Amino acid sequence: MSGRRVVITGIEVIAPGGVGRENFWNLLSNGRTATRGITFFDPAPFRSRVAAEADFDPYEHGLTPQEVRRLDRAAQFAVVASRGAVADSGLDIPSLDPHRVGVTVGSAVGATMGLDQEYRVVSDGGRLDTVDHTYAVPHLYDYMVPSSFAAEAAVGAEGPSTVVSTGCTSGIDSVGYAVELVREGSADVVIAGSSDAPISPITMACFDAIKATTPRHDEPECASRPFDKTRNGFVLGEGTAFFVLEELDSARKRGAHIYAEIAGYATRSNAYHMTGLRPDGVEMAEAIDLALGEARLNPQSIDYINAHGSGTKQNDRHETAAFKRSLGDHAYRTPVSSIKSMVGHSLGAIGSIEIAASALAMEYDVVPPTANLHTPDPECDLDYVPLVARDQLIDAVLTVGSGFGGFQSAMVLATPERSLV
Repeated sequence: MSGRRVVITGIEVIAPGGVGRENFWNLLSNGRTATRGITFFDPAPFRSRVAAEADFDPYEHGLTPQEVRRLDRAAQFAVVASRGAVADSGLDIPSLDPHRVGVTVGSAVGATMGLDQEYRVVSDGGRLDTVDHTYAVPHLYDYMVPSSFAAEAAVGAEGPSTVVSTGCTSGIDSVGYAVELVREGSADVVIAGSSDAPISPITMACFDAIKATTPRHDEPECASRPFDKTRNGFVLGEGTAFFVLEELDSARKRGAHIYAEIAGYATRSNAYHMTGLRPDGVEMAEAIDLALGEARLNPQSIDYINAHGSGTKQNDRHETAAFKRSLGDHAYRTPVSSIKSMVGHSLGAIGSIEIAASALAMEYDVVPPTANLHTPDPECDLDYVPLVARDQLIDAVLTVGSGFGGFQSAMVLATPERSLV
């Protein structure tokens, strides 16, 4: 079973500035930014007052009043996106053996918004939205355990079910784990993705404390500036992306639209520092090398690199070094871009959102740009596709993630017809 090839046949995205995969891609391909001043709460006490919020109305996307009351915002994202991915795939889940359908969900911080609100409820002695309750909501336990996300996003799946929480690589790791389930024969179909809605006071306070987020709140549309010499931290975002993954031959047999094959995946840890990164990028380079090896592609096969590109100086220089280490001279000839310049950094969700961006880049043969890149950092001297998208044939994409805790992950997407070398 280890030889089974795994493809993406369904995609749905909820992201800042682009709810739905079409709107999401329109934002990216036009180089627009969705970073704005925070509206969810009063950000005045915080060092960073800018975020990338999704314009999301759960009722417009089919959630019932009962679901809206019960589900944290991140769980709402996951439910809507998982249903959307299944619809896009054309699969009739009820007609399948439910024990052969799995679900994997990534999340870095779980139901942070719900927990933050309910903490204030129980500590202040009353609910925020009513006057006749003095205790937390009865579904508070669901907020406490991110495993509830997998149960909510299952869409009838009764096979393997897993939640992956590896910080900012959770999204790429959850999809990588799902690929292994199909490859090894534990499932025929896996609904996979990640979701985070971390724009809350407690999360802002966490990143303020370590000065990881940008204080550029006087020009929020330009605040996220990966690889730019003037960058000074990332912009917190939110969102989700979900996929339907299935075996290649099965997808072809039913005539499914195939976005891309997930040809290789690997993850490593630097075992170095909770938030620090070695400047040589060796651990990320190892993950890239392993992912390329699993895909049986040489470095010269990569047509586009979807970078982690958080907009912190140490990250941007770290992954620039990693690309050079793994791709050699080809790194200088390969377009690289960061969609975080447009949609911010949604922590555990961003890895899946970046996989969606990579698959859509292959779908349309367009490299999305790095917005706000006006003054390149001399130490980041690759082709970072500044400001404007680029038309280009794309058959293979490398997408990477880097997370606090030392996590380094890499994934290779390719057209199924790509020659193996």
